[in-house]
Amino acid sequence: MLPLGGCLLTGDKPEPGLDIPPSYDRGPRDPASAESALPPLDWWRGFRSKELTEIIEEARVANLDIAVAIARIVQADATARITGAALLPTVDLNGDATRSRSSQTLERGHTNPNTLDPESGSSRATAALAGRAPPDQIKNNLKASLTASFELDFWGKNRALLRRDEELAVASRYDREVVGLTTVVAAANAYFQVLAAQDRLRVARDNLASASRVLTLIQQRLNAGTASALDTAQQESLVATQRASIPPLEQTLTQNRNALALLIARSPESVRIRGGSLRAIAVPRVTPGLPSELLTQRPDIREAEAKLASANANVANARAQFLPSITLTGEQGYQSAILKILLRPESVIYSMAASLTQPIFEGGRLLGNLDLQKGLQDELLQTYRKAVISGFVDVENALDGIRQTALRERLQRDAVTSSRRAFEIAEQRLREGTVDLVTVLQTQQTLFTAEDTLVQARLAHLQAIVSLYQALGGGWLPPPPVETTNAR
Repeated sequence: MLPLGGCLLTGDKPEPGLDIPPSYDRGPRDPASAESALPPLDWWRGFRSKELTEIIEEARVANLDIAVAIARIVQADATARITGAALLPTVDLNGDATRSRSSQTLERGHTNPNTLDPESGSSRATAALAGRAPPDQIKNNLKASLTASFELDFWGKNRALLRRDEELAVASRYDREVVGLTTVVAAANAYFQVLAAQDRLRVARDNLASASRVLTLIQQRLNAGTASALDTAQQESLVATQRASIPPLEQTLTQNRNALALLIARSPESVRIRGGSLRAIAVPRVTPGLPSELLTQRPDIREAEAKLASANANVANARAQFLPSITLTGEQGYQSAILKILLRPESVIYSMAASLTQPIFEGGRLLGNLDLQKGLQDELLQTYRKAVISGFVDVENALDGIRQTALRERLQRDAVTSSRRAFEIAEQRLREGTVDLVTVLQTQQTLFTAEDTLVQARLAHLQAIVSLYQALGGGWLPPPPVETTNAR
């Protein structure tokens, strides 16, 4: 069975139920061989192209999709911190000062206007005429306090939410690795396509020169009366066809250069690709017999695993919502009508309270939420299983692609060698006037097609190697050495 990672070792989780193919279990048994099976972190250096390395390293730093993925990591971490705040008490400092005055007209019918003001010694009526309110109509209230509230997480409801967001934060990091790997692969493939377009342009121009040279020989024979106008027209048609194949190749070259510009977040005008030839690109050595543990390090598989763990936490939270919620609140501070005695012991106030809420009838909301979370959990479980199986399929396809494209390139190279020799012989005999022009046309077309197909076969071989690195999830650091102690 495929072991789950550490993020699925806790919590209520379903069993993935995945079987590893025996071929993957038969990984390298020798530790040195197992370490050699690990793709290096900078696997693109194996192609021995300085320009390719520069492009990929710039894309890893400047690519906008990677920048977006990094921003999502910041958001996920912040969300986890916000959710985790529910596990801690909330404490607030409160300050309140009020000064109120009651209406004098409402009290005139109930109060003797001749009552003396104890402070001024004058009557209330006199105070009112002077615009002063009697002291018992003005009230001050000063208050300073600390309030705290805390929900006891007996049933793990809030802890489950925190675990969910922490796993989503982990998933966002693996998503960034997925985006980074996709960017690197896209940059490598686009660069190889630039080289392939340049090679195909060279082949087309060389073939155009050869066809033009043959056309000149046929025209010389036509002038000498040993060739017909039909022979000349056929060769002119071949030359025109070869010339017409050049603009689409130039367009392909431009489009792939612009694709590289987008990957490194620069305008096409500021990007200069020297290029060269696919023949100058080295073919990295692929180590067979990769162990299954290597495949489980694919970032998309780990991302699906983390999302499944977050769904498990959501199910735990949905179950905890059926249980009582207990909240403790408290307040302590000072309250007085006069500022100078606010902080005296006799002005101290406090209050404490505890509340318990047990859901009784929610109209099916809690049951519906639990069923919803279980459905999402099952969806992510199937997504996780599919990611693992897709990983096996991708590796198998990539390995088979490498074998088949390598064989195709080797056979096509032999075909080009034979076609070139046939064309050289046909051209020489054309000069000597001892060959049929139909044979010359056939050898030309065969050579043109063989050389162009060889470039495409070389491109497919290199892209198959890149696909294998992508299927394996890129590269990783080798496992840390095991510390050993000397026996005493």
